[in-house]
Amino acid sequence: MSGHGVHVHPHHEHELEHQAHSGPGLAQSISIFTALLATFGAIVGFYTANVLNESMRLKNEAVLKKAEASDQWNYYQAKGQKGNLAQIAGDLTTGEKSERYRQEVERYNQEKTEIKTKAEGLEKLSQEADTKSSHLQHPLHLVELAMALLQIAIALASVTALTKKKWLFVLAGVAAIGGIVLAAAGWLSA
Repeated sequence: MSGHGVHVHPHHEHELEHQAHSGPGLAQSISIFTALLATFGAIVGFYTANVLNESMRLKNEAVLKKAEASDQWNYYQAKGQKGNLAQIAGDLTTGEKSERYRQEVERYNQEKTEIKTKAEGLEKLSQEADTKSSHLQHPLHLVELAMALLQIAIALASVTALTKKKWLFVLAGVAAIGGIVLAAAGWLSA
C-alpha cells in the first residue's frame, strides 16, 4: 500500500504514540506512590519492632529486679528470724553467753537495715523499668494503626492500577495521609 502513497498504522501504534506524548500516566504515578508508601511503611515497621524490643527488654529488667528484691526480702526475714532466736537465747541465758547473744541481735538488726535498703532500691529499679516499658507502649497503637492504613493504601493503589478507577487512587491517598498522620502522632507522643 505504500506504493500508492497511503500508509496505514496499526491501532496499537497509535496508542503507544499517544502514551509516549501524554507524559506520565496513572500507572507511573501508582508505581511511585506505592514505592514511597512501601518505604515509609518499612520505616514505621522498623520503628514498631524496635520499640517493642526495647519495651520487652525493660519489662524483663523489671521482672528481674523484682525477683532480686524478693530474694533480698527473704534474706531480710531470715535475718529477722535469726535475730529473734538470738534475742530469746539472750533472754534465757545470763552472763557472757547472754552478752554474746545480745551482740548477735545487734548485728542481725544492722544487717537487716542494709538488706532492707538494698531490697527497696531493687524494687524502685523494678518500678522504674516497668514504668518506662509502659510509656514506650503507649504510642504503639497509633503506629500500628498507621501501618494498617499504609497497607490499605498500597492495596487500593494496586487495585487502581488494575481497574484504572481514579477514585480508588484518591481513596488510597486518603488512607496514606491518615497513615502518615497517625505515624507522626505516635512518634511525637513517644
